[in-house]
Amino acid sequence: MNFIPQDLRSLPVARPSYLTAGHEPLAEFAVQHQRLADNLASLKRAAGPGAEASIARLQQELAAFEPAVTILGQVKSGKTTLVNALAGWSDLLPSDVNPWTSVVTSLHLSPGAGRQEIGARFQLMKLEEWDRLLSKGGRLGELAQRADAGSELETIRLQIEAMREKSRKRLGKKFELLLGQEHEYGYFDRNLLERYICLGDDFQSEGGAEEAGKQGWFADITRSADLYLRAEGIPFPLCLRDTPGVNDTFLMREQVTIGAVRDSRVCVVVLSAHQALTSTDMGLIRLISNMKSRDVIIFVNRIDELQNPAVQCAEIEKSIRETLARHHGPQGVEIIFGSAFWANKVLAEDIGDLGPVNAAALVGWAEAMLQDAEISREPGEMVWHLSGLPRLNRAIARHLAGSLGLPHLRKIASAAVTIAGGVTAAHSVKVAGRGTGQAAASAPDLATLTAAFDALIGAQTAALDLALQAATAAYQDRAGRAHGSFLERATHSLVRHLEEYGEKELWAYDPNGLRILLKSAYAVYATRAASAAKASYQAAVEEAAVLLYDSFGEAVSGIELALPDVPEAPAPVALAQTIILDFSDGWWQSWWRRTRGYKAFSEKFYAMIAAETEDFIAQFKTIPPRDYTAQLSGVLREFLNQSREIALAIGQGQAEAAAGNGALVSAGTRAQQAALVAVLADLRALVQGCGQEREAA
Repeated sequence: MNFIPQDLRSLPVARPSYLTAGHEPLAEFAVQHQRLADNLASLKRAAGPGAEASIARLQQELAAFEPAVTILGQVKSGKTTLVNALAGWSDLLPSDVNPWTSVVTSLHLSPGAGRQEIGARFQLMKLEEWDRLLSKGGRLGELAQRADAGSELETIRLQIEAMREKSRKRLGKKFELLLGQEHEYGYFDRNLLERYICLGDDFQSEGGAEEAGKQGWFADITRSADLYLRAEGIPFPLCLRDTPGVNDTFLMREQVTIGAVRDSRVCVVVLSAHQALTSTDMGLIRLISNMKSRDVIIFVNRIDELQNPAVQCAEIEKSIRETLARHHGPQGVEIIFGSAFWANKVLAEDIGDLGPVNAAALVGWAEAMLQDAEISREPGEMVWHLSGLPRLNRAIARHLAGSLGLPHLRKIASAAVTIAGGVTAAHSVKVAGRGTGQAAASAPDLATLTAAFDALIGAQTAALDLALQAATAAYQDRAGRAHGSFLERATHSLVRHLEEYGEKELWAYDPNGLRILLKSAYAVYATRAASAAKASYQAAVEEAAVLLYDSFGEAVSGIELALPDVPEAPAPVALAQTIILDFSDGWWQSWWRRTRGYKAFSEKFYAMIAAETEDFIAQFKTIPPRDYTAQLSGVLREFLNQSREIALAIGQGQAEAAAGNGALVSAGTRAQQAALVAVLADLRALVQGCGQEREAA
């Protein structure tokens, strides 16, 4: 689905230049991206029909690239306000998005001279998702039923029931029909957004056409929102994903947030300056702790509400780092302080109306952060700088280009080098064979060549699959043993607590020990799987090179079969999922009172915790290795298929040369060969440059 008209993408940007500050790494990446696009177009023209399909696939892969950054954070941390500032659009998303909606809102931004809403897509919940939410109260309802909880868990279950009744009253007979639908629009505005993602009134009547346009009409059943727009100052298409708050207790939101993090490597964690990281943020801390420091940026928002930002920000940063260290979070995370409120005031050209508290905070922050020469800046530029947006934009752009963009360009450019080398060899065969008749005797049978490559593909992929199955089996065994050990330790801890203190004293057991063991098991698996893939890729390159040489001899001596890069294993963010032991509100006490004897209780407790963690463990044992295995195997298959296409192109070139019957080499063929040589040289330079820039980043 592409809402971006081609003629709008190249319009010049007209806005204050300082608002683009920080986008420089992404702008530099855009230049490299266009360079590769130009090379692929030139290669396609020079290569001829034999390699057209392979090059077209690379062009499609390059054009579809849209790096994404997920915005995580606390409820009321100002995430949506920050997303608006990042998009350069102060009134884009309603900042009072309903905290009862489980909606990830993805902004697909493309470069443009002005602001324009181009389209929107809303995915509604599927029937099975809603059935699970209603019949059991979601995963939290299941926990409440098993534990017979009367406090936090039961409260949440009742809230879910209330939400169900509100949705049914509002939507009436259309309720079931709407589930699973996808609604698309060629525009969006505030009214449309409020209809799908913001809290509405509790309508009592069945929905008519006029009521369906009201605020919040579809909010309770909207699963995700995708908005497409042109944004000023964005140098390259990118996606900003605004997620629900992580530190509320509605676990449907937890699930969609984890899914959003899984789909985009780079995350900005938004904290409120008044509530940096506290015990209510354990879900957020668990997410951060399972990510790598280079993939996380922390933005401490709302410093405009601090009395003395210069002093307090240093204290806040110290507290954040201590909390992360205490909970085994990533060290060395970049922490940026700022104010999305100030940034949006600049965008709205309304910095003259900050209010006394904000104005005082701004002055104090300026005195601490700006040099004397910088204070003479134009007021809008100075406030924009103090808002932290330039630094945040630069951090995001650096992460997107270094972690996602450059590896993507290198992968496509490496594949293009292989194709260009093969096509160049095929043309060399034509040039050498025509007029001499030399190619006829050496040309291999194409059917035999195809069969040889098919056998190679089958053998290499089977060998890799076997190695990855072994790594997965070892991982699953280790994860299973970690789970069993955790259950034994938790049960023993509770029984010992009851024996020493009785049921009146609050007992809690930190389940992060299980997460640490599982994270360690996953790290070992990822290392083994990546090592197996690297060895497999190396063997495939060697075998393909031997097969090419055996088939064509010195004619293929100039072909470069680039060793594919091993994809990095995704972060184990599923470990952040809440389990019952994360709740320390005495949920077990009422259950214990119904049981006579600690031994009988321990057996039932063990069974209950096993049941609660069973799905969590099963998913973590199967989904990450399944996805990573598919990714690693896909890279191998892509390389081998490409090598086969190159071999067939060379074979076809020899056949054409043999059929030339002594015809002279045309000037067009020589020009084609020269163009291929030039493209190949620039592609090689691009591959090398992407590798060097990635290391520097």
